[in-house]
Amino acid sequence: MASAEVKVAFVSNHDGTTLTEVSLGSLLAPLCFLSRGLFLIVFHLGKGLLPFSWGSHLLLDFTALIMPLVLSCTALSDILHFVIMGIAVVDFVVLYLVYKNGKHPYQGSFPNTIDRFVQSRVESNLVPFVTVFRVLVNVKTSISILAVDFSVFPRRYAKTEMYGTGVMDFGVGAYVMANALVCPEARGKDIQGSKISHVFKQLISVWPLVLLGFVRLASVKSSGYHEHVTEYGVHWNFFFTLAIVRVVASALLALFPVNSSWLLALLIGGTYQVVLETTGLKSFLIHNNERTGFLQANREGIFSVVGYIVIYMAGVQVGRYLMQSRNLVKDWIRVIRNLLLTSFGLFFTLYVCQRRIEPVSRRMANLSFCIWT
Repeated sequence: MASAEVKVAFVSNHDGTTLTEVSLGSLLAPLCFLSRGLFLIVFHLGKGLLPFSWGSHLLLDFTALIMPLVLSCTALSDILHFVIMGIAVVDFVVLYLVYKNGKHPYQGSFPNTIDRFVQSRVESNLVPFVTVFRVLVNVKTSISILAVDFSVFPRRYAKTEMYGTGVMDFGVGAYVMANALVCPEARGKDIQGSKISHVFKQLISVWPLVLLGFVRLASVKSSGYHEHVTEYGVHWNFFFTLAIVRVVASALLALFPVNSSWLLALLIGGTYQVVLETTGLKSFLIHNNERTGFLQANREGIFSVVGYIVIYMAGVQVGRYLMQSRNLVKDWIRVIRNLLLTSFGLFFTLYVCQRRIEPVSRRMANLSFCIWT
């Protein structure tokens, strides 16, 4: 077997891992961020000098935020659940000790402290955890893309061939969601000028993505880098998907109320799944080996755009909800509660979809994939 064929085989024909492992792995990043914050609090209580120099901050961020994510995808992947439980226990103990021994403005019994805390005001209208989420998605995506070609990266984390839930499958959906959370529509920005001119501006604004798509296409073809054709197709790549999703979503949100983007996501996702089930599209996407003509050569990339549009529209709705002005801590606690309840509801829906309709497929970006993301 030629070297290129060996490399393609190395990243092909994978079935992914369990939903539990992917979900558990998603807890690592916020735990690391909490650990970083607790370290700064303990350092300050110990009479340490803050703020750090830029070099010290860089070292702290790399050690607390980047290295754990790298290790979770490589050397520690087989014991990741123990690592996460260990970090969670340490964070809980440190948090308890800081509360018990530290000087804080909420003196009194624990219930009174909690009550005063939830009634306290939030001084900023910014939503920093959205920025943190987007940063961590980009970091985890970069790590996975660089590591997937090496044997230290677990094969179960790689993108699946047909059906399954790999970490990298979740990553592409999360990347689209992260973009949708902060798009102009999610931030409540009104359309300037006519709707046609707005869509045209969005068409122009995606030129960097289109350029990156062509640069990647040219570099892959000219360098002889191995290609996993069933991922997006012969000429297609994720940059083209991102560009088209942005333009189509902008057109839809210009035609329909932004507050109904969740309904559009539901209608598009449901219709797409019905088409997959009742026509020959599913067979065309996963069983047809011909690559003649542009459509056949890039069928996975072209048709999966529909699923990513569904994810983007749902992300706009979530972004609209998160970007609302809230002045009290208890308001943000209510947001967290609602997001958790929604997540549990979606997991139940995903369970039903996988049992009754179809398993998760990133290759088709089917309804189960959209719900999972």
